[in-house]
Amino acid sequence: MAWRRLNGMKIELPIKDAVEQAIVREKELGHKLKVCIGSDSQVRGGVVEYATVIVFLREKKGGFMFINNSRTTKQMSLRERMITEVAKSVEVAYALCDLLDKHDVALEVHADINTDPHFQSNMALKEAMGYILGMGFVFKAKPDAFASSYCADKVV
Repeated sequence: MAWRRLNGMKIELPIKDAVEQAIVREKELGHKLKVCIGSDSQVRGGVVEYATVIVFLREKKGGFMFINNSRTTKQMSLRERMITEVAKSVEVAYALCDLLDKHDVALEVHADINTDPHFQSNMALKEAMGYILGMGFVFKAKPDAFASSYCADKVV
């Protein structure tokens, strides 16, 4: 997975090392951190483009994020696309959870799925919630899932 910063700068280190460096740096600066992970996707032509973000929130001091973009030409239903977004987020969260525990950093996994049944994405809500909670992570859906709904949405 190729990760970058919002300014486009590539992250050369393995993502786990880059996250640890960021945590250590921010804690040395006196910031209390929370990490939120989310994904979003867009269909353009026959291509599904995904963005997964690791958002570092500094308590009352803003934040920053690491971004990964990927794409596939596989045709899929909306439900399958929503669950694929969740799977991408869970994969990253699982890879980082022991590191975040070690540094006592809270973790949330955000799903770009609407809690209002009038929206199509709602059809995947129960599955996504079960998947994320079943993995032991804190789950957030719209309107509280800013990592996926806003951050990943802007970079997909």
